[in-house]
Amino acid sequence: MSWILGINAFHGDAAAVALVDGALRVGVEEERFTRVKHWAGFPEKAIRHCLDEAGAGSLDDLDAIAVSRLPSAYLGRKALLALRNPRSLLRSLGRLGNLRQVDTLGERLARAFPGSRTPVVHAVEHHIAHIASAFFCSPFETAMCLTVDGFGDFVSTMLAVGKGTRIDVLERVHFPHSLGLFYTAITQHLGFPKYGDEFKVMGLAAYGEPRFAPQLRAIVPQVGHLFELDLRFFRHLREGVDMTWNDGEPRLGPVFDPALEGLLGPARRPDEEIGQAHKDLAASVQLVYEERFFALVRALQARTGETRLALAGGCAMNSLANGRLFEKTEVREVFIQAASGDAGTALGAALHTQHVTLNRPRSFVMEHCYWGPAYDATDVTAALAQGIPGSEGRDGDFGELRISTPRDAAELMDDTAAALADGAIVGWYQGRAEWGPRALGHRSILADPRRADMREILNVKIKRREPFRPFAPSILAERTADWFTIAYPDPFMIKVYPIRPEKRAAIPAVTHADGTGRLQTVTAAADPLYHGLITAFERRTGVPIVLNTSFNENEPIVNTPAEALDCFLRTRMDRLVLGTRVVTRAGAAGPERGR
Repeated sequence: MSWILGINAFHGDAAAVALVDGALRVGVEEERFTRVKHWAGFPEKAIRHCLDEAGAGSLDDLDAIAVSRLPSAYLGRKALLALRNPRSLLRSLGRLGNLRQVDTLGERLARAFPGSRTPVVHAVEHHIAHIASAFFCSPFETAMCLTVDGFGDFVSTMLAVGKGTRIDVLERVHFPHSLGLFYTAITQHLGFPKYGDEFKVMGLAAYGEPRFAPQLRAIVPQVGHLFELDLRFFRHLREGVDMTWNDGEPRLGPVFDPALEGLLGPARRPDEEIGQAHKDLAASVQLVYEERFFALVRALQARTGETRLALAGGCAMNSLANGRLFEKTEVREVFIQAASGDAGTALGAALHTQHVTLNRPRSFVMEHCYWGPAYDATDVTAALAQGIPGSEGRDGDFGELRISTPRDAAELMDDTAAALADGAIVGWYQGRAEWGPRALGHRSILADPRRADMREILNVKIKRREPFRPFAPSILAERTADWFTIAYPDPFMIKVYPIRPEKRAAIPAVTHADGTGRLQTVTAAADPLYHGLITAFERRTGVPIVLNTSFNENEPIVNTPAEALDCFLRTRMDRLVLGTRVVTRAGAAGPERGR
């Protein structure tokens, strides 16, 4: 038996995975344990969990360790740019400390796991790891490969072709030019300064018209099939940008120059009301990003003749663009793994080491995302005993709360479907946690998509987030064509498709302002319990869809049963399903059977 540990360290979304005999056995982001969003640093808790779950007693059992950073990449280019831009030199020197941490990863592992022999650490270039994470767990024997993000190892974009166990790089876009940074700059200008806030702009875009597109095209001009940034409007090369990646929340300083305000108007303050101009700017940046992105895809197709695409990188989370690939390009099949952002580079580094460095054959296809931590009935009972005083984890009435246990899975699904149909908001906690940033039916909050007021109810009672952000539909895969204009499966909720016009009024809670939905297709093979729940809901309502949002409240998605119960208790959810146990509030929506 062979074990390979993959790590994304000292970067946003730190994570670890374990491959066993070439197949993914476990993968988890460090934020699930630290409870800090996008946690950056050394993912010690994730590493320990992966070793335990994979059956490797210590580092001694590992065949190899892979990390998704290559500090030595493009040293000459880095030095030349730094010398030509002396104002950014201090910040460049500051980042050397981060790079040294990667170089000394073996020493850090030795301190964390004393007494163990640390195997060889294979450093894999960031964007190579991105591509490997998509192509090597796709069902494709050959495919064009594309990765687009902010920056990693001095590269922002990589075009390649994958063949069997090979990845052949065709082109790179180097620092300082980046579509990801372009999107981030406009995100910050729109008053969303936190790391990872770009998804808010995607939601806001549906409410605007792209009237700022000419100005934005000018600051990211097309150069052949590639692109450049007009660096007058960005500060990252001329003076550098503050970045914090050390064992906590990642922080990124302002990347746009004040000249951008001269072009687009004053930047919005985070506490300022969102006006129509802000909505129009969001629509504009989305349009221009898509134009540049689709140009890359079309050029890659022309060069390779492929119609299959393996896509990765932080920008592969742009579900609006992903959903338009079939319309705007000749792509006919696309694979985007569940953690396509930086967390996924841990998987890519491990797969690259498995197939390229060690020359071992491919055997794994990612068909679901349930690779995270799991907790058993004993953990659930302990959480109930601790969180509901006097219950000792038993069934019964305890103040305004009631704990019950359905007779079997069929009754659990039927009762939950009935509660949803009656308007209940349900915390749904089952099995192993999802790998990646999406809650996909194991750590989810569920609701009735037919209720026009459900979006507002969820935002006020539970999520406490911006009202313009949409909620997602989970749909039975076999019914997708009946409700969406595109039926191509998306088990990882990474594409936005138009909802059929005649169906939009039936599911207003998951229909966005532009008539679309960021869907998750659910199969019985991948998740029989969640599929069964949605089937039970369809039997009652005629709608094969439930509203699905992540089980959290301005925090990382809940990990343990205790965290799920705590989130339930401090919000106004009506019902919590913890494995086979059900907690309901007095007077909550939904049926009760007197158990």
